[in-house]
Amino acid sequence: MTATAIELRGITTGYNASVVLDDLSLEIQAGQFAGIVGPTGSGKTTLLKTMLGAQPVYAGQIRLFGRPLEQLPAGSIGYVPQLESVDWSFPVTVEQVILMGLYATDRRLLPWASKKEKAKVHDLAIKLGIHDCLHHHIVDISGGQQQRAFLGRALISNPKLLILDEPTAGVDIKTQHDVLHLLGTLNREGITIVLSTHDLNAVASHLPWVICFNQGLIAQGEPRQIFTEENLASTYGGDIVIIRHGEHLLVANNTPLKLR
Repeated sequence: MTATAIELRGITTGYNASVVLDDLSLEIQAGQFAGIVGPTGSGKTTLLKTMLGAQPVYAGQIRLFGRPLEQLPAGSIGYVPQLESVDWSFPVTVEQVILMGLYATDRRLLPWASKKEKAKVHDLAIKLGIHDCLHHHIVDISGGQQQRAFLGRALISNPKLLILDEPTAGVDIKTQHDVLHLLGTLNREGITIVLSTHDLNAVASHLPWVICFNQGLIAQGEPRQIFTEENLASTYGGDIVIIRHGEHLLVANNTPLKLR
């Protein structure tokens, strides 16, 4: 029997007493690599914050890996925010960004990193392909490298669950596919991954599971089953053309990609 990584039961939440998600129930299985798709303002970021425990909940229950959020060991969840939400004026190097992931989960007696911790950052940076820019200022590297740096910050604590908010926004197509391939590798190593995205074709090409979402669950399952004109019309509130040719799928005017 497959364990459940994320279980939301009857969740109601919002901002300033304005409800965004009402009586939402959703399950995501452990080991899943899932993409949440939906229009701007559909509540995707609110949903991710709810999973993280960073969103006030008016009613309902959240359990991760069968346990209430407050009972999870520190570092169980890694989070990668939207790059556009980052304060780029803060003077930090790539190495320091990755180390922040340890500071957030560890009650430290000393403010500086140990040799063991720096060695861990070094090894992780090699794995992520950003070793050569460890000592560069975060604003002096490419968007793809920045994304990998914040991914390193999320991974340094060895999380069981990785949550990413629009990880491929604002990067070129090659970088987008590189990031998604890297996330696929991490998923195969045992990390449950949930991300939000606007790119339906990237989901169809790289992810085995998709969640169509708009203030609530519309449908979830494998892309080839879930990406239908009916489901996408319900999600986005308008007609969306789906073209299928063998193992390929084209959503609207984007490039056709091979389904998993």
